[in-house]
Amino acid sequence: MHPTHGTVEVLGRTLGRVDLRELRSFVGHVDPRHPLRSPLRVRDVVLTGLTNTVEPVPRRHSTPEQRERADRLLTTLGMGGKLDARWPTLSQGQRGRVLIARALMPLPRLLLLDEPATGLDLAAREQLLESLDTLRREHPELATVLVTHHLEELPASTTHAMLLREGECLSAGEVDAVLTTDAISKCFDHPVHISRTDGRWAARALRPPYQSTDRPVQ
Repeated sequence: MHPTHGTVEVLGRTLGRVDLRELRSFVGHVDPRHPLRSPLRVRDVVLTGLTNTVEPVPRRHSTPEQRERADRLLTTLGMGGKLDARWPTLSQGQRGRVLIARALMPLPRLLLLDEPATGLDLAAREQLLESLDTLRREHPELATVLVTHHLEELPASTTHAMLLREGECLSAGEVDAVLTTDAISKCFDHPVHISRTDGRWAARALRPPYQSTDRPVQ
């Protein structure tokens, strides 16, 4: 989408002055509501990332090197044992990790994760975050942007943060300077306490001040 006013630059390229087909090849996007309906095998789902299509393109075949890369990405993300599993048989958490591998197939410079932990139970969320930390270690050149409403869904490898409220940036910069009790309380317009243990964040709502229930005698 092009801005109604001003300019937008993505990876050093200005929208309106760049071939979007070229730009898309540098950006991987993960949508947890991926509209796939066919019972594709996991490896084939990942290979559709090369064409940026939901279904495989007819008469287009992947190379041995591309299939090897798909398998390697799936293994990195903890899905190495599910290469031939069918898409409908996967849990929501497993699908999320497959979609991350799919987004990485074209070798993007930027990976966008739109609330990837939506609908996941505790175990699936932790597996997803562990996979993202592994991805960070093995692909340090890849920039990742994750959107979330919950601090518990941030991987420990997060380096920077931005707080948005009603379309305005409240704070941005190195993560420890941004994710503070005061800043988060202002962002949510509610008093909360922020803590960080073993690299992971937690938020706890503060109790409101004690209010007397005594009423004046009438």
